[in-house]
Amino acid sequence: MGLCLANPTDKFVDRSALALVPTPEPTPTWRPVPHIDVVNAVENAINARGMTIESERFGLARDQQKMFGVLTLKNRSNPEWTRCIGVRNSHDQSFAAGICCGVSVLVCSNLCFGGEFVIKRRHTSGIDLASMVDETMDAMADSYLSFEERLLNLHDEPVSDDQARVFIVKAAEYGAIPSCDILAVFGEYLEPRHDEFRERSKWSLLNAFTEIAHKYKPARFDICNRKLTRLFALDGQPVYAWTQPQSQRKRQ
Repeated sequence: MGLCLANPTDKFVDRSALALVPTPEPTPTWRPVPHIDVVNAVENAINARGMTIESERFGLARDQQKMFGVLTLKNRSNPEWTRCIGVRNSHDQSFAAGICCGVSVLVCSNLCFGGEFVIKRRHTSGIDLASMVDETMDAMADSYLSFEERLLNLHDEPVSDDQARVFIVKAAEYGAIPSCDILAVFGEYLEPRHDEFRERSKWSLLNAFTEIAHKYKPARFDICNRKLTRLFALDGQPVYAWTQPQSQRKRQ
């Protein structure tokens, strides 16, 4: 989904602007990391693993004290989604340096930060940026493959109109979408704006949710994204009991 900036005073910048941001002096217990060092460490790890950055976008907030960025990778395995890496860093001790990886990433200056795999490290005197980045990258490949496999499986799971109605209402009960959007999601499912989603399946139902969610503010979008990941079992965990028929729930 990319990078969003929540406040009018936040601004999008390029990598050269990140290099010009001054880094505060460290203390005995706090060692700030230059914004550009975080980005460069991620790029080095990407290149070392034979991947290439296709595009990148960065933003600065709170008088350049907070940095956010999203890097999109080339050589995608499926044109229906994009592999991304999100990064963030702070110079004011407001949050930890972090990296998230996934096929859908939201990184926002209102502190929404999520993907399918997330690692964060506080700016302590012993922070090891290279180790954090390597840990993320080592786990990233398996994370991408397993998540993309689960996405592909959604194509093969048909959904009837009645099943879609029930699922959408359940999603509203779970808080993935506000109840006022139930009809909007169902309408998008019945008449999708993109022809590739006209076949009735869990894949097209997921698209109906995400199309409507594009209008949400960043914090609300992040909640929706996380809850949909759980509801569609894209996190690799079993589906919650409440998504099963009531008769099955009583027997468990």
